[in-house]
Amino acid sequence: MHGITVRKEIVEDVKAIDVVHMSAFEGEQEVGLIDSLRNSSAFIPDLSLVAEFKQRIVGHILLSKVTLQNGANSTDILALAPMAVVPSQSHRGIGSELVTASVDVARKYDFGAIVVVGQPDFYQKFGFEAAKTWNLQCNLPVSNDMITAMELKPGCLGSEGHIIFPSHFERVY
Repeated sequence: MHGITVRKEIVEDVKAIDVVHMSAFEGEQEVGLIDSLRNSSAFIPDLSLVAEFKQRIVGHILLSKVTLQNGANSTDILALAPMAVVPSQSHRGIGSELVTASVDVARKYDFGAIVVVGQPDFYQKFGFEAAKTWNLQCNLPVSNDMITAMELKPGCLGSEGHIIFPSHFERVY
């Protein structure tokens, strides 16, 4: 979509980001999740991005750290959540621009993979694959069919593992 700018979140964006999520999700659960993540070690400021259209914030995406447990080994990977676009601007490609930009920024960091819970058909368009590809499970009460992942470093996800989301995510799932 022409006229969309995706950039890193700044402090002055917080209220507008809250409005984006409240309008998209019709509630405050995601706003609470974002606030909790911002105040945790899982938060990476460069991985909280906003989409602007005509100088207004119309979308937001957040990648934060989660743990991948493979047997005795554990490593930090990224979780994509939440992502929202204001309803009046949906179906205009803003979500796609946010996902593409967030993956591009994530590649600059030393993380091996990104996981996302929800909307598998949408995320598979960007190269995310079903979690069952790697026999991945997670600690959230969701169907495995709802989990997709993308390796940023080939082999990072191994052949099976358990994704441990911080307790902050329990307010949403």
